[in-house]
Amino acid sequence: MQKMGMPDDVSNVSDGLPESTSRRSDCEAFGTDGKAFSGPLNKRGTRKGARFNVPDDAGSSISSGSLRSKNEDDEYVEVTLDVGDDSVAVHSVKTAGGADVEDPELALLAKGLGKRSSLGASVVRNASSKIRQVSEELRKMTTSFSRRTPVGRYDRSKSAATHALIGLKFISKTDGAAAWAALEKQFDKLTAGNNGLLTRELFGECIGMNKDSKDFAEKLFDALSRRRNITGAVINKAQLKEFWDQIADQSFDSRLQTFFDMVDKDADGRISEEEVREIISLSASANKLSNIQTQADEYAALIMEELDPDNLGYIMIESLETLLLQSPTQTVRGESKNLSVMLSQKLRNVTDRNVIQRGYDGFKYFLQDNWQRVWVIALWIGAMAGLFTWKYIQYKNRAAFDVMGHCVCVAKGAAETLKLNMALILLPVCRNTITWLRNKTKLGVVVPFDDNLNFHKVIAVGIMIGVGLHAISHLACDFPRLLSATEEEYEPMVQYFGEQPDSYWHFVKEAEGYTGITMVVLMAIAFTLATPWLRRGRLNLPKPLKKLTGFNAFWYSHHLFIIVYTLLIVHGIKLYLTKEWYKKTTWMYLAVPILLYMGERLIRALRSSVKPVQILKVAVYPGNVLALHMSKPHGFKYKSGQYMFVNCKAVSPFEWHPFSITSAPGDDYLSVHIRTLGDWTRQLKNVFSQVCQPPANGKSGLLRADNQGDSPSFPKVLIDGPYGAPAQDYKKYDVVLLVGLGIGATPMISIVKDIVNNMKAKQEEDEALESGNNHAMPPMSPQSKKNSTSNFKTTRAYFYWVTREQGSFDWFKGVMNEVAEIDHDGVIEMHNYCTSVYEEGDARSALITMLQSLNHAKNGVDVISGTRVKSHFAKPNWRSVYKRIALTHNGQRIGVFYCGAPAPVKELKQLAADFSHKTSTKFDFHKENF
Repeated sequence: MQKMGMPDDVSNVSDGLPESTSRRSDCEAFGTDGKAFSGPLNKRGTRKGARFNVPDDAGSSISSGSLRSKNEDDEYVEVTLDVGDDSVAVHSVKTAGGADVEDPELALLAKGLGKRSSLGASVVRNASSKIRQVSEELRKMTTSFSRRTPVGRYDRSKSAATHALIGLKFISKTDGAAAWAALEKQFDKLTAGNNGLLTRELFGECIGMNKDSKDFAEKLFDALSRRRNITGAVINKAQLKEFWDQIADQSFDSRLQTFFDMVDKDADGRISEEEVREIISLSASANKLSNIQTQADEYAALIMEELDPDNLGYIMIESLETLLLQSPTQTVRGESKNLSVMLSQKLRNVTDRNVIQRGYDGFKYFLQDNWQRVWVIALWIGAMAGLFTWKYIQYKNRAAFDVMGHCVCVAKGAAETLKLNMALILLPVCRNTITWLRNKTKLGVVVPFDDNLNFHKVIAVGIMIGVGLHAISHLACDFPRLLSATEEEYEPMVQYFGEQPDSYWHFVKEAEGYTGITMVVLMAIAFTLATPWLRRGRLNLPKPLKKLTGFNAFWYSHHLFIIVYTLLIVHGIKLYLTKEWYKKTTWMYLAVPILLYMGERLIRALRSSVKPVQILKVAVYPGNVLALHMSKPHGFKYKSGQYMFVNCKAVSPFEWHPFSITSAPGDDYLSVHIRTLGDWTRQLKNVFSQVCQPPANGKSGLLRADNQGDSPSFPKVLIDGPYGAPAQDYKKYDVVLLVGLGIGATPMISIVKDIVNNMKAKQEEDEALESGNNHAMPPMSPQSKKNSTSNFKTTRAYFYWVTREQGSFDWFKGVMNEVAEIDHDGVIEMHNYCTSVYEEGDARSALITMLQSLNHAKNGVDVISGTRVKSHFAKPNWRSVYKRIALTHNGQRIGVFYCGAPAPVKELKQLAADFSHKTSTKFDFHKENF
């Protein structure tokens, strides 16, 4: 796109001088072949774009047309051309003030130049010949400036300038009058008690920056004040309006100048190394990047080395411009461009279809995505409905119905569903059984084993409803009716209840009464403490009550089930209305599930005691993460993505907590990474921290301890597992999308390691084939046989790790570097996102972006993660992620595996469904929350 500035009374652009020759000698022109020049005028480039201010005495014509503005007061106009290989078109014509120029001749010119004809090429050739003349003038006028070696070549093309503009955004909302109106209200609110004067400290809050950016906002205030010679630390509304106009200015030059002024504290037009160091520290502080803050001196030296090659001790505004005008990283384009357009169209909401069609499609997609859950829930509800109806009809035909009416029918129907649910609720937590069924049978095709805990919770809701119906019907209806019945009405009940009681207490003191009431109380406690708000300690309760919440309270209260089941069996034996033993069916429902669950707990106790583990290495990382490396017990076989339970008697002899295994099956050790999120994990970290020491040089972690030489006395740890998890099914897919949020990256790291081990195995197989000749191949290692490429289906993996803290990347730094070193074929594509850093494009992260590019280009190390994997800022655009994968793997089935907090689940799941329904690429979503 070519930009030219022209005086209103001239119809020619053949001669002219550069707009700002005092600043630079670089501009662009078009050659006679229609190609664009970029950089100095005597060098060929690839970009298209330049701006020229042509003096008043320039004359001749372009296509015999006159470009004359109707506003004679305007000195210049700006013409923007869209130039193709064989065409040129007028994009826009604006006055110096930015207003559109309305002229019939301009419309005709635009129409003529838009045709693919020799006319456009002729215009370009005429312009380019004159621009070469301009270059001679440029050389004469910039001899003093040209003595310096250019810092770097840059262009002002549309794409590069757009990228640079994005990189210097000070505020998110710049919608003109509406934004200023809101700002005025905020100003009036903040200055109500200060005579209409806004202080420097409140400036950031006034313009919408958060508290974390207070220092950055104050530096911005200082820069804007220096520009206007304001010496005080307060401004009035008129001055704020001037500040706002500059901040909200969308032009690149204005943003660049504002940013330069922030760095240039002493306003001498030069940026020293000390000023660079200060702005690095400021940016790092605003983005919560403590590692960069501590290395500010080193990174300041790096920037000076790159942008001040002559060792002048300072850099100019052109140097920042050079850095900002670097071309943006290209995304997947080219052949997929048309597919991308088609995909976007297919994903639009269809509004022209009637309600019935949309409803049918929605129902169809729902069944496609949830058919496994649907049939299980339907079977469960059907079983409960059948049992309830059976008991209801049975008791409606008994003598008790004449006294207690429909209440006894409801109570007995609800009781029958309770027997079923109290039996079923144990099955989803029989983890060994579920793991065996998942690994050894094909039931996983029709049974959603991943939803075992969700089904456990659904059954709990069914129990709660059943208890309510049963207890209320008895306590509020049946018993009062028995007390109020006449002797004649009560006579058939004597055989069940004995002589007619005269008080309510008669029913409560009997076994049926006190066992039932006790069960209701204990279940209410367990259900209440199991709610997410109390289990995770989210409620702000008084300190005494706070101790009654959290995971420990949930864990211990859930073990009240031992008492509940004992009382339930007694309750089922001491029935009022049933005397025959074979009709007392409670124990029949419970026998198999209770025996199965007891067997599970016995296996856990025996397996953990006969499989002792030895702690090999301990590390405490930033973000309160404890890494335990331990010996692998003989015969301990697991899959990547699975988890195991950990017990530490030094913390609690009874508590077992699940953690994802971060080592790969091929490793000769087991490892888990445990984040401090509750009482037990906090105490565990404290116990191991006492035996750790600061790490030696070159090793990561805040504290470390290795079981070598003078080994410390590690606390005893027991493990139980492994247990199945959703992520273990990743090998079923050729392509997988792995998403980890914070510590939720742990199962994904095991999968990445497993893929890396498979790469090594493949290399070993290839080497064995090459060295085998015509004789027998050398024997492969057991791991090579296990990970033979014929057994490993996954050929492409996308790993997205989203974390809030820079220090989190230390947890798996070694894994990421290993992937970067070994993965020459690009099997694993890794993306690290640090959400504490402002989005790419925010001025608060602009210098971090520059620094990241420089350091990665020179040293191959990312300044955020400290690894070879380059980090991104803020949160991923998940729609773009899905879109790119769908275009790259058209027609394939993608396995999406997520582990982390529940917040992103809805979006990830919905996108997987949308792209599966409306494209040929299918996404299977699996999640694991903690």
